[in-house]
Amino acid sequence: MAAWLGGPGRSGRRYRPMSEINVTPLVDVMLVLLVVFMITAPLLTVGVPVDLPETEAAQLTDRDEPLVVSVDAEGKVYIQETEVGLDGLAAKLRAVMGARQDAFVYVRGDRAIDYGRVMEVMGALAAAGFDKVSLMAEVPRAGSSP
Repeated sequence: MAAWLGGPGRSGRRYRPMSEINVTPLVDVMLVLLVVFMITAPLLTVGVPVDLPETEAAQLTDRDEPLVVSVDAEGKVYIQETEVGLDGLAAKLRAVMGARQDAFVYVRGDRAIDYGRVMEVMGALAAAGFDKVSLMAEVPRAGSSP
């Protein structure tokens, strides 16, 4: 019987573990997380649930972050995600906007509320000196009628 005990080149070598860290899986995970955050971040901009009406109008391509005033289904008024009263709307907007009275203000009104409530909000904005006020709506989905 014969047994092999190693060749002439392997007699003095021993197994040593690799001491380098493989960062490829770490980079892969980080890139996937980056993509997930890039996709979900725009969806988190406005947290007030409002059922917007649909329209055929073209979308705006504004690079500045908009100031959004929302009116929910119960008629409550919000600036971004903070609830305010209609009487305090002008003062809060002036405090938020500062000297930028020419900035755009977008109004989101739930389709279930009375049209007059949205007009009250727009009237309060006009009385406060904000003349660049726009209404927001959803783009209709394929196959649905506006």
